[in-house]
Amino acid sequence: MVSAMDTVSTSEGQAENGREEENGREEENGGKEEDALKAPKRKMSLSDCTMCGSEEAKYRCPACLKYSCSLPCVKKHKEVSGCSGVRDKTAFVALSQFEEINLLSDYRFLEDTGRFADGATRDTLVRTPRVTFKAKKLATSARKINITLRFLPVTFTRSKENSTIFYVKENRFLWHLKLIFPQGNTEFSVRRVPDNQTLEEILAPYIHPTESDPVRRQKLKMYVRAPADHLKVFMKAEGSKANSVRYHEMDLRKSLRDNLSYKTLIEYPVLHVVLRDYFQDYLLNGPVGLASACNRDTTKGQAQDQDQSRKDAAQLPPSQQGSLTPGGTSILAGSQGVSPETEPPTEKRARREAGEMLEEGEITDSSSDEEEVK
Repeated sequence: MVSAMDTVSTSEGQAENGREEENGREEENGGKEEDALKAPKRKMSLSDCTMCGSEEAKYRCPACLKYSCSLPCVKKHKEVSGCSGVRDKTAFVALSQFEEINLLSDYRFLEDTGRFADGATRDTLVRTPRVTFKAKKLATSARKINITLRFLPVTFTRSKENSTIFYVKENRFLWHLKLIFPQGNTEFSVRRVPDNQTLEEILAPYIHPTESDPVRRQKLKMYVRAPADHLKVFMKAEGSKANSVRYHEMDLRKSLRDNLSYKTLIEYPVLHVVLRDYFQDYLLNGPVGLASACNRDTTKGQAQDQDQSRKDAAQLPPSQQGSLTPGGTSILAGSQGVSPETEPPTEKRARREAGEMLEEGEITDSSSDEEEVK
């Protein structure tokens, strides 16, 4: 007969064995979970690279959704297909395929659009008017003394540093003036220079042998030692092309107003003080340029007259077509067309008033501009 003590010990041993088996199973399952966590996560489905076809895909192109396995395959894919690799944010997505990721993409796209529009409204160049009321008044006052004054947008440095004012009671300008000395590699900005001063008086504080400032005199010693007839002052002719820059020669004995008369300025005058050995570097805006322009207009007018004469000759009867000379003169009528050289002064004046032909320095009627300023 089995005793009670043996029965108890047997049950305890079975319980211990069961607990050991459970602990073993838990350790085995825990080890498998740890191995699964340590294993690399698979980012792509089991697909092969579309370029090499031998390796498992690791990347997908955002634009065309093609699979690739490495950077060389990505570059090769872009070269072969011409794909940019940039996702099209505005591509059509069917409603059946619309997911949360597409909703998030559209939301971010709208955010970027709003941010771009807000940045455009914050731009000072867009919000600020191109020409202020003060600039219009200065331009109108300058036009009355035969000076064409133009202005840059207020965000430009040249516009910010301009200190030009106009005294209505005294009817004179106080110009912001920039003096450039190319042979001394120096330039100076002068504020509120009266337009009744001569250029000699303006340059005296800089290059006069005794009255100039000692520091400036040392910087401009080449100009101080040069005789008065070895100096010239030039100002760039505004409105010319970049590849044909021309200059106006200024008279040192005349006032600043007389020198600026019938010329175009942008913001304020910029004067170049040049020594005699460098005069040839400053091409003058003189009769040469005007003569070439007149020649071009004359040639164009002659060509138009010849074309018109041919058309008139074609409309005449065959018996009268031989009565026209090559120059367009009708032998039968005994009259000759008016050439550009013999154009009557009345027609030329009418064309000029109509705005078709303006000579250099000519100022148009400013009554409309004055009404806008008022």
